[in-house]
Parts: sequence; structure tokens; C-alpha cells
Amino acid sequence: MPEQRFKRKIYERLLAWKKERDGKTAALIEGARRVGKSTIVRQFAEKEYQSYILIDFSSASTETFNLFNDISDLDYIFLRLQLIYGVQLYERKSVIIFDEVQLQPLARQAIKHLVADGRYDYIETGSLISIKKNIKDIIIPSEETRLNMYPMDFEEFKWALGDFSTFPLLEKCFKEMIPLREAHRKLMRDFRLYMLVGGMPQSVNEYIETNNLSRVDAVKRDILNLYNEDFYKIDPTGRLSMLFDAIPAELNKNSARYKVSSVIGDSRNSKLSEILAALRESMTINMAYHVNDPNTGMAQNKDLNRYKMFLADTGLFVTQAFKDKDFTENVIYNQLLSDKLSVNLGYVYENAVAQMLRASGNELFYYTFPTESGKHNYEIDFLLSRHNKLCPLEVKSSGYKSHVSLDAFYNKFSSRISERYLVYGKDLLRQDGVSYVPFYMVQFL
Repeated sequence: MPEQRFKRKIYERLLAWKKERDGKTAALIEGARRVGKSTIVRQFAEKEYQSYILIDFSSASTETFNLFNDISDLDYIFLRLQLIYGVQLYERKSVIIFDEVQLQPLARQAIKHLVADGRYDYIETGSLISIKKNIKDIIIPSEETRLNMYPMDFEEFKWALGDFSTFPLLEKCFKEMIPLREAHRKLMRDFRLYMLVGGMPQSVNEYIETNNLSRVDAVKRDILNLYNEDFYKIDPTGRLSMLFDAIPAELNKNSARYKVSSVIGDSRNSKLSEILAALRESMTINMAYHVNDPNTGMAQNKDLNRYKMFLADTGLFVTQAFKDKDFTENVIYNQLLSDKLSVNLGYVYENAVAQMLRASGNELFYYTFPTESGKHNYEIDFLLSRHNKLCPLEVKSSGYKSHVSLDAFYNKFSSRISERYLVYGKDLLRQDGVSYVPFYMVQFL
């Protein structure tokens, strides 16, 4: 299947890096495997530079690897690279790309000296870049501008389908609180399709090429298998893989936290923090931390031992939830397509909201507190910090407009709150101080 080159938002961030930093730093693009890092940097290099060399360390020759063992003679290194790759480099008009740089840590360490030399620009890409084994015994260069790359968001998904006009109109409607009316139903149908296909470029490409969700599901299973192979390399005991596999089941429990002990038993194991760190670094998941004191400095008040985990891509989440069954047994596909998702599968929407918030640059936080009876908890699904105020979000998989937790939170912390949002499946609405926002508008929050 030919490689599809989809329009991605990170391209604009790369343009800004190139213009603003002007060779003073290397761009380091981090993201999960198969998220499209290599494709976008190749596209960027072809369009924005006179020439480029892409060194893929997953397939580079031994000679190329060994060039970075001794960087005392940069003239020799540049000469050898030009001969090996058959590409002429031009001063301040060429870029050298270190693809899968985590496989050659010495190349990453060399960035300090390569940037100081100033002849060329440098872009690094990789996954699992910061896990222990990939930074052991090297000096991490400070001359890096880090750019996180996530699965395609809903707007990028629409671009892939050839629709470049919808989101500018949606943004205008959101700002002016104009209901979508007849257009809302189609947008929700498109959004449900996006949830099923997901934002991994291979999955999107398969959908465009075949219009067959069974084929798309097979692609997603291959990606999940690839992730699990990576996890077993990091943690041969299998605990890392088990934690990842259990994410849909843990969310399905509607618990206020991910209960590690229910998945791998001894949650006090000394290796647990290292395993969780590796899972975070893989960028295959999004972690939301409980905030003990909901205020604008949420990062300082988060509880590192109380968190929820979401898959970074909701399309993968749908497949993960039923990966032990055949595609035809995955009820989420049928129920989402027919807009009849059962209440007990509402966590699929919560995962999608987490994905969209993270892709928009938000850290994920949530908050729970006891009801008056003390028998249950109120829960704010997500908390955003905006202009020294909080914006609580309550997610409803249905179209119901009830928001008990949102009201209780407002009564408790009204002086700290700017906007209140209920994210749901119905049309845009502003009523009694609450903004009711359809899922496809989450990126505007």
C-alpha cells in the first residue's frame, strides 16, 4: 500500500522551530511508534530544505552507527555521511535527520556539538526516548526543542478525508455559541467513525483505501502487537504489558483510580515506578492524575499514586477492549455506528476526550470528593487551568444534560472557576452558566 502523506499540525510547529531557533537547537519529535513521526519529518525536509540526509537507526549500517563513537572530526563525519547516502549537504540549507535516535544514544549526545558547529539543522525522532536504557551513560543535550506528536485528532482526520472547511466554521460557532442544528447529526456520525478508526496514520490510510472496518481493526491489532513486543523487551516479566492491556477493563469499573493491585498483584513492588515511567515514556497512554487541592497549580497538587490511564488513541482502545475476540464480536463497532452505545461502554467517549485534550497540549487532571451521604463520590472527569481559573469538565456519553458533579464542584469552589463544561453528544448550548459542548468541539476548550 502506498504511503499516504497526511496533513499534520506538527508541521506548523516544525516551521516555527526552524524560523525561531535558526539552527540553535535540534528538534526532537517524541511520540508512540507508528504515530507518523518519520513520514512528517521526511515531508518537512523535502519541502523546507535544499537537501537532507535521513539516518534511520533501525536499519543503518554498522559504519553509520560507528561514526558517532568519535565526533572529534566533524568534517570527516559529514563527508562520510554524504558518501554513504549519496546526498550533497549545503551549509544552512540542509537538515540531517536522526530517525529512531533512541537506538543510537551516542548520536543524540552528539547533538550538542553538531548544533554548536552550526552548518546544518538537525531533527531527531524516536519513541521510548527517555527510558532508562536509552539514556544510560550519555549526556542529554540541552540543545533540543522537544515536540510531542500524538495520533491524528478529529480535525486532522477530517483533513485526511478531504474536508478542510468544517473546522474553521466550527471554531466560529463555538466562539459565538451558535448551535449547529441540522449539521450536528452528521458531525457526530463522523466523530463516531473517527473513534472507531482512530488517529494512527496506518489505520486512517486503511479506512480510506478499503472503507472496511474489519481491515482497519486488523491494522490496529498489528500496532497493539508491536507495542506489546516493545513492552516485553523493556519488562520481560510481562507486568508492563499487563498494565497496558488492562486499561479498558479498569476504566469499565468506573473506579476513581487505576488499581494496579487488581492487575499485577503486588502494587508495592520496587520496580513498579520504573515500569509506570516506561509506560508513560512510550506515549501509548495518557495518564490523568487526581488533584488533592483543585487550583491553578494543579501539577504541584497531583497525587502520583492516584491516577487513571487512557490509551493515547481511541481507535486502538476500541480494538484493545475486545482484542481477545473476533472483529464481529466487538460490540463497540456496531453500537457506535448506530449511535446506540450502551451506558456501560461510555468510557470509550471518556478516552476520546482524554485523547483530544492531550493532543491540544493539556495535562490531564481530575478530582473526586464525597457526596453529602458519604456513600458515593462526585467526580469531575477533567480539570483545565485557564487564566488563573479552573474549568471543570463533566463527560456524558449520552445526550443527557444532568450535571450533578459539576454543580457540586461549583458550589464548593465557585471562586476558583471560570467556565463549566458538560461534554456530550448533543448540540452546542449555553444555559444557566454551563456550556454544553459536543464531543467534536473539545479541541476549542
